[in-house]
Amino acid sequence: MPSAGVLLRGVSAPVPSPAAAAPELTVVIPCLNEARTITGCVREAMDALAASSIAGEVVVADNGSTDGSQDLATKAGARVVPIAVKGYGNALRGGIAAARGRFILMGDADGSYNFGHLPRFVERLRAGADLVMGNRFLGGIEPGAMPWKNRHIGNPILSFIGRLFFRTGIGDFHCGLRAFTADAYRRMDLRTTGMELASEIVIKSVLFGLRVEEVPTVLRKDGRDRPPHLRPWRDGWRHLRFMLLFSPRWLFWYPGILLMAAGLLLGGALVQGPLPLGRVTLDVHTLLFAAVAVLIGFQAASFAVLSKFFAIRAGLRRAEAGFDEWFRHVTLEAGLVSGTVLVVLGLILSVGAVWIWGGQGFGPLHNPTATLRWVIPGALCLVLGCQMILTSFFLGVLRLDTRSETA
Repeated sequence: MPSAGVLLRGVSAPVPSPAAAAPELTVVIPCLNEARTITGCVREAMDALAASSIAGEVVVADNGSTDGSQDLATKAGARVVPIAVKGYGNALRGGIAAARGRFILMGDADGSYNFGHLPRFVERLRAGADLVMGNRFLGGIEPGAMPWKNRHIGNPILSFIGRLFFRTGIGDFHCGLRAFTADAYRRMDLRTTGMELASEIVIKSVLFGLRVEEVPTVLRKDGRDRPPHLRPWRDGWRHLRFMLLFSPRWLFWYPGILLMAAGLLLGGALVQGPLPLGRVTLDVHTLLFAAVAVLIGFQAASFAVLSKFFAIRAGLRRAEAGFDEWFRHVTLEAGLVSGTVLVVLGLILSVGAVWIWGGQGFGPLHNPTATLRWVIPGALCLVLGCQMILTSFFLGVLRLDTRSETA
């Protein structure tokens, strides 16, 4: 079979001959030194294809194995695709680039997933689903198949965060056995090269409005005689970080609005005078921190708006009617007017503080806390107004219409 090189975002993989009849399903198995289990995985997938009369192929995306995994996979009936660039995501993307099926199912090469379940994935794809996720908690986890910290802490927490952040009902965000259409894969335009790819597939499917479904599958104890490539705490953090970066609402907006509200409420009470709370009395020192909370909160909330607008503009997520309607009122002119009003208010409060100081001969203040109740709100309005003006200008830059070189 001829094999020409094609570059997929830094991943080189051979392209099969277009003359061969395209199968319905391609099973992609990333592999790195899995000689003990790769034969069983390939044969299990081939047997399931034959038993279900599904026209399919098995592609093993080899990421530089040195234990003979490539020959074993070939003898078992797979087409081996060498992927030079290291990384789980690179291996998968390279294997998918070489896939010929209109449906693609991916699964690990360690024997932990049952490729005999592939017909249930194909059934849902034929029915119109774009992405079909396996759910190990519905299908069953064999004893010793998943460490307790993954089963009871990592996976449940990350899956809950994923459901909360992206408003999806997926129960097992990180199941490695999943299937999707080739068209959906192209629309996802995946960018990550490591373990985050698993999260990116789900998140982009949800953000782009693709139809996502789940089917039960089992998790078996893997057949390795060495520790897995997965590093639970490190890879868990990478998944969480990726979800946060794709959810400005939870990373920036909610914390920012909460900080601003708390700072304004507390500051409003302290401007009027000391605030006794039982045996503790809050005064101007707390007023200063309340002002800082408002500033940090505004910056976080503005980042949320800017990052979401950029993500929609860059095609990383789809536009939302509610956001578009609200965002039409967030203009450069409105920001300039609001920021200028705050700056003027800050100047008035600052002048008032100087007036009080002048009444005492510009010498030591007899009651500095009274003056600080003018100085701190004045400084807050000045800085907040300047932030609002600068943010409005930056938003104006992002909104500029651009055209291609050929336009």
